[in-house]
Amino acid sequence: MILRKWQAEIINRYMEICKAHKKFILKAPTGAGKTVLASEIIKNFYKNKKILVLCHRLVLLEQLERELKIDHKVRKLGISEDVKEYGDADIILSTNLRSKYAIASLIPESDLIIIDEAHRVSPIGSAYQRVLDIFDDKGKKTSHIMGLTASPERRTGNQHDQLGLVFDAIIDCADIKTLINENVLVQPIYRPHFIHDLNLNNAEIKNGDFPISVLSNAIIKSSMIDYALCIYKEERINVNPKAISAWFCPDVAVAEKTLETLKKANIKSSILTALTPAGERTRILSEHKKGLIEAVVSVGVLIEGWDNPNCNIIVHLRPTLSKVLWGQSVGRGLRCAKDKNKCIIIDVSSNWSTFGPVENLKWDLWSHRRSFIKFQNRFNWIAQQFNENEKKSSFFICEGKNNVHHRCSYIYKKDIYIDDQCPICASTACIDIQKEKLVDSNVSDLNLHGMFFDRVPRVFKELKPSVWNSLERQAWNYKSIEELTFLIFCKSFYYISGDKTNSESEYWNLIIEAEVNVRKFLINKNISVTQQEEFSFSAIADGLLLGKKVRTVQAHYGIFICGQKFDGISTKELERKYQKSLQIAERIIIMGCHNREKLPYFNAQLELSS
Repeated sequence: MILRKWQAEIINRYMEICKAHKKFILKAPTGAGKTVLASEIIKNFYKNKKILVLCHRLVLLEQLERELKIDHKVRKLGISEDVKEYGDADIILSTNLRSKYAIASLIPESDLIIIDEAHRVSPIGSAYQRVLDIFDDKGKKTSHIMGLTASPERRTGNQHDQLGLVFDAIIDCADIKTLINENVLVQPIYRPHFIHDLNLNNAEIKNGDFPISVLSNAIIKSSMIDYALCIYKEERINVNPKAISAWFCPDVAVAEKTLETLKKANIKSSILTALTPAGERTRILSEHKKGLIEAVVSVGVLIEGWDNPNCNIIVHLRPTLSKVLWGQSVGRGLRCAKDKNKCIIIDVSSNWSTFGPVENLKWDLWSHRRSFIKFQNRFNWIAQQFNENEKKSSFFICEGKNNVHHRCSYIYKKDIYIDDQCPICASTACIDIQKEKLVDSNVSDLNLHGMFFDRVPRVFKELKPSVWNSLERQAWNYKSIEELTFLIFCKSFYYISGDKTNSESEYWNLIIEAEVNVRKFLINKNISVTQQEEFSFSAIADGLLLGKKVRTVQAHYGIFICGQKFDGISTKELERKYQKSLQIAERIIIMGCHNREKLPYFNAQLELSS
């Protein structure tokens, strides 16, 4: 088999990776060929060895079986099959919860354990905890756990439930942009539209996302499905060789309403849910792949493990606060196929304006309990595109009329089209997202970046080290959470390295190391941080500007400790320090800090006793 460039590079590095790490994740985008890579790794390095492959869903198991049995002796375990040994099989496939006792007996015998969709691995969850414990206790010294995923991030604030506690490293194999340039994936073309009558402002967030019942009612009452169909009709004639689409819905009620709407428009369509019988599901997916069914409307079942390279339109009908869900679903349409040169992403859920294009997504191996909060502002990503040099926003929402006389509502970039004319409906009626204050200024640091790099070196020159070195105790005698936020940010800037990192693992190692140093400082100074619901960028701005919430001593002292790190450091290093400092400060403010704290990477009592 001719390997893709990134696959060949991993094969060449594989023994080096295994020497350095016992448990690791190989991260590559959906459609990049992770299963093929796994098969080649087995073929190259595990001849006459035993491999256990785990995943969480039956549909994933079936996909893995099809791929791996081409070159290997594969056995798939039944629901309660009692197997104590590999026998003639080289590879045994199982879901992580099926055949528990068989898995327990196979782990000590395994030379390699592969976990598909490894972002689902929890060190405290019942699904994988037993596997991990047995591997650590009874696994061979020469064996490894290799995870595969496109999105190495867990949506949990529990610091005992993080991917960084399971895997030693995340190996960055390939990114979407590179694979598009190499013609491995196709270019996503986004059609983002803002649905004015979809109201999620007062939705109470549960488990880090919009509750399904709230979403369902809001979507059905709104014009979202009608908008999606209208846009779809325009775009289905713009793809080659013909339109084959996947529609992602939050629940069955929305899916059934969508299916009804599609059928009224004479678009051949079917619905897939978790309750669809296996035989029926196989038939629908087969006909969809052949183009006999144009649109498949799904609830949850196509997010992971589904493979139809011919799919060239993705329709997103599920607003979410989950970057993983957004990235995984869009990625399903980016696989290459004959005559396919792009995939249209129709987003009427404001996910594009929240997270941005999937090819630009960044993943967090460690997340705090309120890490999703910034995504509640449905223009979070657009906020990050604020043109700081020109002090202006970059995006419009079209207020013109579409071909069914609804508001067009297309979101498009400023200063690209003649007279800022909407490229969809040709209207010049539009609203500036920033000027209309649709972007919450607290969501991003917007002007803070320029303010920091202007104020710190300028004010620092006026501060005498002999004076400010002696004012540490007075400065940390804070009176408000704003003052504490500012000081923690400045202390984070002081500790964090500006070194360039080559992987997410390296990046987060630096973040955690600096966070631990800040926590040590706070604990030893007997400073407690009460958990906050939100992180205030305005508190940092207030300190830099000597405003009203951060008093003069605290403001000047914070600038003083930051300014000490400016001398002799390149602009790029300072930029990296700044961005990481914001992340550290946000984690500490949101998670809190106290002398009874016991995190996987920091134990306050041990620190105090030492």
